[in-house]
Amino acid sequence: MKYKISVIIVGGDHLGSIPRELDKIGITEIQHLTGRGGQKMRGKIPENVDFIILLYDFVNHNLAYKVKRLAVNRKIPIIYAKRSWSSIYQKIKDSRITIP
Repeated sequence: MKYKISVIIVGGDHLGSIPRELDKIGITEIQHLTGRGGQKMRGKIPENVDFIILLYDFVNHNLAYKVKRLAVNRKIPIIYAKRSWSSIYQKIKDSRITIP
């Protein structure tokens, strides 16, 4: 049985191979929020999100602060990583997030 694990990636215009690599380790639902223009969080994180990946080298400070505040309020784990698969993978391994 394959579990549904959902993540929101915040930051970066293009994710390259990151979604494919996340799928390989069992993260099946990926939403991407670049943080540009009309893509505002509007104070909400979808209910079905298991954790958030914030790409700190491709996001402005105001959006990073807002995402962090929303994650803390909803008790959603958040990972801060560079926009590279090796950085994201290492941060997931180092975190307490378990992927079945």
